[in-house]
Amino acid sequence: MAGITILGTGSYTPPFSLTNKMLEAIVETDDEWIRTRTGISARAVAGADETTLSMGKAAALKALAAVDKSNIGLIIAATITPDYLTPSLSALLQRELDLPEDVLAIDINCACSGFVMALRTAYAYLGDMPSGKTALVLGCEMLSRVTDYTDRTTCVLFGDGAGAAVVQRDSDESSAFVFDGGTRGDDVTLFCKSGYLCNSPFIQRPGDADPAGIAMNGQEVFRFAVETCSASVGRVLYSAGIAPENVQHFIFHQANKRIIDGIAKRLSVPIEKCVVNIQTHGNTSSATCAIALDELFRSGKVKPGDGIVVSAFGGGLAYASVYFTQNKELL
Repeated sequence: MAGITILGTGSYTPPFSLTNKMLEAIVETDDEWIRTRTGISARAVAGADETTLSMGKAAALKALAAVDKSNIGLIIAATITPDYLTPSLSALLQRELDLPEDVLAIDINCACSGFVMALRTAYAYLGDMPSGKTALVLGCEMLSRVTDYTDRTTCVLFGDGAGAAVVQRDSDESSAFVFDGGTRGDDVTLFCKSGYLCNSPFIQRPGDADPAGIAMNGQEVFRFAVETCSASVGRVLYSAGIAPENVQHFIFHQANKRIIDGIAKRLSVPIEKCVVNIQTHGNTSSATCAIALDELFRSGKVKPGDGIVVSAFGGGLAYASVYFTQNKELL
């Protein structure tokens, strides 16, 4: 079975860092409460001149720096915060990155599990493309635009950012790519209303709209995350025929440090094998795993032949996990 190889990675987070101390001034909370319950000390927040597109472009340019852009046959952008309903974020990235016109450009909305779902989708599409074609896969989110900064249970969690990877199918017999995922339809535990304005003359109150904002039941999300992600990773590794102790790197969705610790404990994975950047980035939804993947590769810790697990959970409720081997050293 063919696997995948990462050819390039990139990420971007806005320069403005919203610290816990700053949040103390606008909502009833404090630094110690946030850090002990979430592991977060700060999160990046986009400026007025930044967009989801500008962040995605910045991350993509880094991922494309060492690859041949003419081989890109597919762009998949995972996001719940696109700048437009249409055109899609991926379509605008095709223009902004000057990529070939014959590329397929697709957005997917799987919330925090979006980047992992996008990797699986790219793997499937690349299987139908000529050998040598590559895919640009992104997770891009501007959650500050849909965060309720009067809700102390959620506003301390979320930040903005983007991550990108260029991937290619790998037919080497030592290569592997195994996926597991699922959905538990739920619009109560974790959701974000659209905030669309209603301008229809055929309803009683045109122009009204519920404000967009993320809402969640933290305890239920915690339980869902630890249970589903640990079980999903277990199934992926069982299908791959590899034990957790033989996997070199783990990337779990950066939603809460306690959740990361809980998943790692259930899998008997040392936390040292896990990428953890939540303390400075917060939860950037679909971008968390993409940013963490970039940071992992740029750390120099990934060696040819290493196995990597990426697992995420989020609104939907959805979860997704993948195991793959990296058989190429990045330039």
